[in-house]
Parts: sequence; structure tokens; C-alpha cells
Amino acid sequence: MRHPVLSDQELAALLADDVPCGDLTTDSLRIGARPARLSFCARGPMTVCSVEEAARLFELNGARVRLEARSGESLSFQAPILTVDGSAEVLHRTWKTAQVLVEWASGIASVAAAIVQAAQHKGKRVPVACTRKTVPGTKALSVKAVRCAGATMHRLGLSETLLVFPEHRLYLDESPAVTVARLRAAEPEKKVVVEVGTVDEALAWAQAGAHVVQTEKFPPDRVAECRAALDVRQLPCLLAAAGGVKADNAEAYVAAGADLLVSSAPFSAPPRDVKVQFFGDM
Repeated sequence: MRHPVLSDQELAALLADDVPCGDLTTDSLRIGARPARLSFCARGPMTVCSVEEAARLFELNGARVRLEARSGESLSFQAPILTVDGSAEVLHRTWKTAQVLVEWASGIASVAAAIVQAAQHKGKRVPVACTRKTVPGTKALSVKAVRCAGATMHRLGLSETLLVFPEHRLYLDESPAVTVARLRAAEPEKKVVVEVGTVDEALAWAQAGAHVVQTEKFPPDRVAECRAALDVRQLPCLLAAAGGVKADNAEAYVAAGADLLVSSAPFSAPPRDVKVQFFGDM
């Protein structure tokens, strides 16, 4: 996603939250009309994201932006991100909001990219999907960060996927086969995904015709047990490992036989550090 995913109105609202009644310091110093330049660069390695939103934020305030990087690129220490020319008033009013956008989104993208990179074993690579557990109000940028890192979304919300949790099954009085048949009849274009807490549950739902069984917080050895049980019975459903999946254990889950890794870890990532440098009269 190398384009802004926030509208101009949403970007303006972010800036208005930080500068509701003008920039008191810059206005009091009476330096706003002075020409100025600033640059963003990476203080450390990162998968950068939200560069386009930052650039658009400056442009909306009358500045001129030159992009040095695009969302999804892997940057090294001190790699340039963007350069901005404009008045001191505009640059001082806008830079912190733009910096926070890039830092926060790059944190998500960097952790997601690390999991994607780790999700392989002996030449086998499996896809990584991130959950819908984004920070409230940040979904559009979170999804952009996940996707530009090479991962995908497990589900964007409740409206487009069938995922049967144990909490749903509390209210069912029927066999797994009946449940799967009803879901397939109701939504014939959708995959039926079922979250399971034991190997026996995984087998029962796979035999009932679920397209995907999703293990909840299984350690790798239990995922391997589940994989073996499914393979012995030649059940074709996919095996998704969810709960606690991070970059440091992703390879173990792939080695255990998972077909898909499901993770929420990127959404609690610390922001990456972006250096902002101002230059004098231009």
C-alpha cells in the first residue's frame, strides 16, 4: 500500500488534535514566515510505513515533500525517509504528528516483517496473518503496516469471515458435522474456520468438514501432534497456529507442521525511532 490510507479529513483531524489553537511557541517567537527545511531518517533498522500519510500531512499545510523511501521498504541506520521544504510555521506545526505516524506504523510493520522472515523451516515458508486486535481507531494504518510487511490480515472484522469459537459452541446443541453443513449452506463462498483447544477437537472438526482448524495457544509440540493426527487420517483441512506466535518461535511452528501462522504481536510493537533534523534559512 504505497498510498495514503487516511483521508485528508482524517489527517487534518490528527493535526488539529495536536495544534487546536495554533503553535504558541513559534507564533510567540515570530519566526513562522522564515523558510525552513527538515528531513526524516531512520535511527535504526526498520520496515518503514506511513511515509505517504506523513508526506500528505505536510502537503496539506502547503509544504513541498520529496520522498526518499516508500512504505514497505527495509531501511538501515540513517537511511533517509523524506525531505520537506516550507515555512518554519508549517514545519513546526506539522512535524511531530507526521513523525509519530511514521514511528508508530513502522513499529507494527517491522515486527510483522520479522515474523514473516522467521516463518520458514528447511525451505518451507508459510504465510503469516495478523488478527483484528488492532488498537481501537487505528485499523486502516495497522492493516497497511501489516500488508506492506508481507503479512496479511486473518480477518478485518466479524462481517466477512466464518470463525467458530468455543464461545459460539456453548449455544449449539448439534454435532460438528451439522454445524459445518449449516455454515456451508448459509455462506457457500466462505471458508469455515474453527478454533480448537485440544487435538481431539481438531480431529472432530476436521472430520466434520471444516476448511481450517485453528489451534489456540498450542505450543509447537502440540501443533506437531495435531499435524500428525490429521495426516494419519488424511484430513485435508489447513492447520493454523494462533496465540503467542512471535518472530522467536515462528520457525518452530513451521517445523511443527502449521500451514498458517496467526499473530497479534505486531499490534503491541514499540514504535521505531525516526530522527527529525531541521535546517536553517533555505
